[in-house]
Amino acid sequence: MDSLLALAVDPAAWAALITLIVMEIVLGIDNLIFISILSNRLPEAQRARTQRIGLSLALVMRLTLLGTVAWIVHLTEVVFTLFGHGFSWRDLILLAGGLFLVWKATGEIRHHVTHEDEAAEKAASTVQLTVAAAIGQIIVLDLVFSVDSIITAVGMTEHMPIMFVAVIVSILVMMFAAQPLARFIDRNPTIVILALSFLLVIGMALIAEGFGSHVPKAYIYAAMAFSAFVEGMNMLARRAKTKRVKSVEE
Repeated sequence: MDSLLALAVDPAAWAALITLIVMEIVLGIDNLIFISILSNRLPEAQRARTQRIGLSLALVMRLTLLGTVAWIVHLTEVVFTLFGHGFSWRDLILLAGGLFLVWKATGEIRHHVTHEDEAAEKAASTVQLTVAAAIGQIIVLDLVFSVDSIITAVGMTEHMPIMFVAVIVSILVMMFAAQPLARFIDRNPTIVILALSFLLVIGMALIAEGFGSHVPKAYIYAAMAFSAFVEGMNMLARRAKTKRVKSVEE
């Protein structure tokens, strides 16, 4: 209790907490985009529940991994060497997650590109994907992003209470943002392709990380932000053009 009170009045602890919360939210954006896109392929009545389940599982996984933080640290130790490069369990998890994300993003892009009729697309997607299948895929990505998130947290602070609070707050923020993000993606088809492209880039970055090539996430998120800005400008331009056409027709 004394240690908690000491942290509560320590400005450095508060700075570490705020920094870690922001970092956890940024790292969780990929997870949130994936959950939003996947849930949008379900019947509308099941989407919100699937999003809550997916993010709740992410919270449970991260808190569980925090409880075994000593074991998590050992995931970075080399377990075998191949072609002169040492692979740890973390590397293998990132490789598997990256390959899964590339496969899933590529498949979703193909699905959206080949389905020309929107009504037929939605009807087909609801048949092809069940809640159980969606949650199963979410669990796989939750595990990958959770391991990466917890290792990041361990590297930023040594205080367990700060890690727990940061993880809980970041997941709560994502739960609050999940439905608005999913609705925005659903209303704007071009955003879906852009978001899937982001996931494809993240998947390739995870594969690179698994092979020991560190890709600064700041570069990835800067590129994502710029792409989102350009798409936002395109959306505004299309909306203005539609209004001009309607005014001329009237």
